[in-house]
Amino acid sequence: MRQHDVQELNRILFSALETSLVGTSGHDLINRLYHGTIVNQIVCKECKNVSEKQEDFLDLTVAVKNVSGLEDALWNMYVEEEIFDSDNLYHCGTCDRLVKAAKSAKLRKLPPFLTVSLLRFNFDFVKCERYKETSCYTFPLRINLKPFCEQSELDDLEYVYDLFSVIIHKGGCYGGHYHVYIKDVDHLGNWQFQEENSKPDVNLKDLQNEEEIDDPLMILKTILLQEESNLIPVDQLGQKLLKKIGISWNKKYRKQYGPLRKFLQLHSQTFLLSSDESTVRLLKNSTLQAEPDFQRNDQQIFKTLPSESPGFNGRTSCPHWFDINDSKVQPIKEKDIQQQFQGKESAYMLFYRKSQLQRPPEARGNPRYRVPRHLLSEMDAANIELQTKRAECDSTENNFELHLHLGPHYHFFNGALHPVGSQTESVWDLTFDKRKTLGDLRQSIFQLLEFWEGDMVLSVAKLLPAGLHVYQTLDGDSLTLSEIELADGEDIFVWNGVEVGGIQIPAGRDCEPLLLNVLHLATSSEGGKCQQLIEFPHVFPSNAEVGTVFTSLAIPGGVVLINNTESIGEKNWTTIPKVDLKKTFREQGLRNGSSILIRDSNHDNSLLAKQEKWITSMNEIDWLQVKNLCELESEEEQVRISATVNTVVFDIRIKAIQELKLMKELAENSCLRPIDRNGKLLCPVPDNYTLKEAGLKMGSSLGLCPGRAPTSSQLFLFFAVGSDVQPGTEMEIIVEETLSVRDCLKIMLEKSGLLGDAWHLRKMDWCYEAGEPLCDEDATLKELTICSGDTLLLIEGKLPPLGFLTVPIWWYQPQHPSGHWKSHQDRRNCTPSQGGIWRAISAQGAPGDVHAEVSLHYLGDIDISEDATLMELKSQAMTLPSFSEFVIPSPAFLRAWTVESKRPSRLLRADQQQLKEYKLGRRTEICLEPLQKEENLGPQDVLLRTQMRLPGERAYALPMNMVWDAARGWTAGSLRQRVADFYSLPVEKIEIAKYFPEKFEWLPISSWNQQITKRKKKKKQDNLQGAPYHLKDGDTIGVKNLLAEDDDDFSTVTDDIGKEKQKQLALGKRKSQEALRVQSSHVFSGAETPARPRGPEASLSIHVGSFR
Repeated sequence: MRQHDVQELNRILFSALETSLVGTSGHDLINRLYHGTIVNQIVCKECKNVSEKQEDFLDLTVAVKNVSGLEDALWNMYVEEEIFDSDNLYHCGTCDRLVKAAKSAKLRKLPPFLTVSLLRFNFDFVKCERYKETSCYTFPLRINLKPFCEQSELDDLEYVYDLFSVIIHKGGCYGGHYHVYIKDVDHLGNWQFQEENSKPDVNLKDLQNEEEIDDPLMILKTILLQEESNLIPVDQLGQKLLKKIGISWNKKYRKQYGPLRKFLQLHSQTFLLSSDESTVRLLKNSTLQAEPDFQRNDQQIFKTLPSESPGFNGRTSCPHWFDINDSKVQPIKEKDIQQQFQGKESAYMLFYRKSQLQRPPEARGNPRYRVPRHLLSEMDAANIELQTKRAECDSTENNFELHLHLGPHYHFFNGALHPVGSQTESVWDLTFDKRKTLGDLRQSIFQLLEFWEGDMVLSVAKLLPAGLHVYQTLDGDSLTLSEIELADGEDIFVWNGVEVGGIQIPAGRDCEPLLLNVLHLATSSEGGKCQQLIEFPHVFPSNAEVGTVFTSLAIPGGVVLINNTESIGEKNWTTIPKVDLKKTFREQGLRNGSSILIRDSNHDNSLLAKQEKWITSMNEIDWLQVKNLCELESEEEQVRISATVNTVVFDIRIKAIQELKLMKELAENSCLRPIDRNGKLLCPVPDNYTLKEAGLKMGSSLGLCPGRAPTSSQLFLFFAVGSDVQPGTEMEIIVEETLSVRDCLKIMLEKSGLLGDAWHLRKMDWCYEAGEPLCDEDATLKELTICSGDTLLLIEGKLPPLGFLTVPIWWYQPQHPSGHWKSHQDRRNCTPSQGGIWRAISAQGAPGDVHAEVSLHYLGDIDISEDATLMELKSQAMTLPSFSEFVIPSPAFLRAWTVESKRPSRLLRADQQQLKEYKLGRRTEICLEPLQKEENLGPQDVLLRTQMRLPGERAYALPMNMVWDAARGWTAGSLRQRVADFYSLPVEKIEIAKYFPEKFEWLPISSWNQQITKRKKKKKQDNLQGAPYHLKDGDTIGVKNLLAEDDDDFSTVTDDIGKEKQKQLALGKRKSQEALRVQSSHVFSGAETPARPRGPEASLSIHVGSFR
């Protein structure tokens, strides 16, 4: 993007506006607003003849160098005369000779809006370089241009101009940044200055003695002197300090003096902390010494802010101004303009307007004044979208994830904490606002953990290879989570601060558990040493002495050798002297994954060298295993080929053919293909690659297969028919990377024996599902980033033209008679059975017994442009032949949903919105639901299916649609109140729960916003859109009337049956996977590969955002 000087940009903008307004009523708008004229005159001193020349201007350019201000520059330009005399005479046309003359300039015509450009940039002819003039250059808020004008008979008010905008340049002559001050002419701004919001007791700028405010000891003494008995909780002391001086301890003093509690401890001669360090008292002797001074100085140290400051021009009423700096807009006062008189950040362009140009009274504070109605509608829609984006941005910027590890679900084992049950029970993910305090976080966790009893301590923890370890405890409930410096994704251990499962837990970095690999020789039954090393992991505290390894492993004694490197060669082992056995593991430099070798003290070095060679052979593998898959008989089924990471694949292939004693002809027509753990043959490896370039690890298994490997310009691809790919059904093909998608499709269809042209290709994604289609059939495989080893799927159905969508349409019948599921593919390829109905038991929106079914009746496909609106899609769907059996007055009586997992998913609102704005994708299916009346859901309205539980039965009544206005927040309290109003029940006499049909589970929705602390009003409410509820349109909410039934069970008989079926399906899937593993294990049969030592397993946490 080209960058312009702001004056140049202003002129380009004017020119573009004039061009765009040609032929309209506003063709002369720029001239009417900004055009003025200057007249230059030369008067002959002899004959008094006047020669004049008129110039037009859209902006005035005035000098800055050697000028004190704008009025001084205008005086030099339009008042003072230039005299031609002596050697600089003027040739008069009338006199026809050189004469004395006077030259002057005047403003002949003034525009309504006057633009003034300041010549800040000059050229130094001595240094031959450009520079920026940063000297002081004043300009008034109001200026009278009458002295500079040719005609002065008009009223004085015609010449008076008011400043309404200042463009400011920050930087030098070779680069910088512009921002602008703009006057709030129509009083539209919401002006809340930062100092007016906070109102601290102290204005740091007005302090008479800066040394006193910089001394935290004096400030804390003053605060304690103002308290009864000079006693105060430590947490409240930090709050009082913030209120007194307007800045927190962490921001003002922490960097120099450390945490507040540490500062109080270091000044024990002045402050007395309680035994639990929760309260602090001022000692008596310190009180007597400090009291006289602070009674005298207290009024000087703590002053209030002044209410208002006059403008720099002396006026008492100061209109407000904007400072617009890129995307940041903030209010400034009129007096701030004088800061732009000089310096590297100074005024560059000034904008004045005639003071007589007054807006009508009805325009004040009314941004909609005389704006056309269609523009107001667009503006309102844009503002709603902006507010939504702001809320999303605010949530993104200030919300972060915390992983709560619940102490009751953990036990201390082998030096670290480990979960007792499943990960979902022991670890809860919580989305929280980092601007809230630690006390707010603690209170929210209290509300979430209804079972918790006693004290709750929050500690920062970390997942280590040995397990979970607790570090420092979080304290200071008044501090925000940002001030505590909690990171996104932090692990928080929730416990009582003392023990877990009756065992005291060591905490802190000093006792961090280390997972070490321990090696020692096994002892035979005869007391000798067998020729075998035993290696096993063991956890030791990092602050434990190295000598404790003998007692921990029940070994009488010996010599300890350590190795901190990944390689286990002879030179990498270090013997620890007996004296150093009292040093800790950390002092010896051991870390997770380090190795310890223990041998008897009577072993000599030769035996040690022998054992080290043994270790090397165990951990360093220098071979590859090649299996004969050429369908030719050989003496060996597989051979082991020695290699290094730099060995070329061609050499390995030739050596394998020789050792397998196969025909030499295979050297020209064979390739090596890696075999994965499931026995699948992967993409062939090019012969010219080294093992390192091919990404092959030592000890890997390769298959010697017939056929050449693809060249550098070819691709080896897997392909299959349909989206349900079963193991062993994939086919293989080698094609040129420059082949088009259309030609590749033809080759695959021919190889699959399929006919017709109603097919298209899709690339299998990382979830092993059909991804987006390859739409551009003329593009090459290389252009679409198709790589060797990718899997392409042949899917039936021709793709619509570019810019069009083929959308399957379904009829949504929440209470249709019984039926059965029928897949979409079956519905298209065969005669419809029972009306082509999909039916889901306990589908979303209907978890009851009789009414637990959601029916989807297939109507047909429509081809529609992405630019079409949702209303047009509904209208086109009503033209389908299958739609004739339904009586719908108009498209407005239809509600549209996307279909996912054979059930309604996302509600599509705003009938006039284009389909491309919904980002539907090419695989989206839509179902239409009939309505009894027209519906107009707002952007904050949430459509929920509510069902009242039948008393005494494990079933629910018919579902009812309920619209919930979530404009005030997605809180549990707001939802409970809406449900109570909907069913005309007291809010305290109902319980609600969200239904998860895929799990057949109900999750009660508790009122998180009901707090028990004094900060109840300050507590921000939690969002039901986040975990664990993820509430959205179409969700089912079960309602229980506590007046008729008082228990915690929301489940139904259907839920019990569904859970049992899920267990059986999971068990069957596990058995089939085991059978498949046994079936594919023949690939590795006969291999004499020793088990490679594996590192400790560590949990992998993948955070997936909410894609709503």
